[in-house]
Amino acid sequence: MRFVIVTGMSGAGKSSALKMLEDVGYFCVDNLPVALLDKFAEMLLDKTAKIENAALGIDIRNGEGIGELEQKLKEIKEAGIKYEILYLNASNRILLKRYKETRRNHPLSRDGRVEDGIAKEREIMKFLQEKADYVIDTSQLLTKELKEEINHIFVEGEEGERFQIAVVSFGFKYGIPADVDLVFDVRFLPNPYYDLELRPLTGNDKAIQNFVMEHQESVEFLEKLNDMMEFLIPNYIKEGKYNLVIGIGCTGGKHRSVTITNKLAEKLKRLPYSVKVEHRDIMR
Repeated sequence: MRFVIVTGMSGAGKSSALKMLEDVGYFCVDNLPVALLDKFAEMLLDKTAKIENAALGIDIRNGEGIGELEQKLKEIKEAGIKYEILYLNASNRILLKRYKETRRNHPLSRDGRVEDGIAKEREIMKFLQEKADYVIDTSQLLTKELKEEINHIFVEGEEGERFQIAVVSFGFKYGIPADVDLVFDVRFLPNPYYDLELRPLTGNDKAIQNFVMEHQESVEFLEKLNDMMEFLIPNYIKEGKYNLVIGIGCTGGKHRSVTITNKLAEKLKRLPYSVKVEHRDIMR
């Protein structure tokens, strides 16, 4: 039996994820009070309940009860009840856009601005994101793509195949992404920025890729980085880790980091893992 706790930011797609799990046979309960979490977990162990897989939605709507969640999770773990945490996330900009489109109030901003509510929620939910086995960023995902992610993790994949890898390019001048596990600096590679014809292009363009990869240090770095990932990932899986965020940074996040991110993702996609690519600063 798999017991999945679905949580994350309001507006990031938790309700949709629960419906998708329900469609594939999970027994789903949304917004259960945190105080009842241990009772719900005990029920799953009752063979007369005949529940094969279960998903439980818990989020900021629990109010002050969310502060008790960490202790409750510790208690059910000590009781021998295994659980997985799925955390749905999205950027502040996308969450704000979704709230404006639906004209709904944020749970923490009934008397204030939605932006303030999102900021408060992100701080409160930070500990859950750090504990999560799976983190899905829905900022750029279509409903169909979210369903594919859910199916891959909770229906189709074996343990190794459920491992999620996100390769993120970024610019150091804009800061390191907060959720990265590994950071690699490619500012030592030749920079196409100084070629006026190449400057307007990005690492998604063939001309930039050719410029970066025609240098031997780029080829060697990519091979060594790929070798490291092939060594690390099975060991991460062995230790119970289910997702890995790899950050590749250059000065502006537009040329070198984008190229290396794309090339590394191409290699990792040959392995039996879920691989996603994100170029955080490519449009800056």
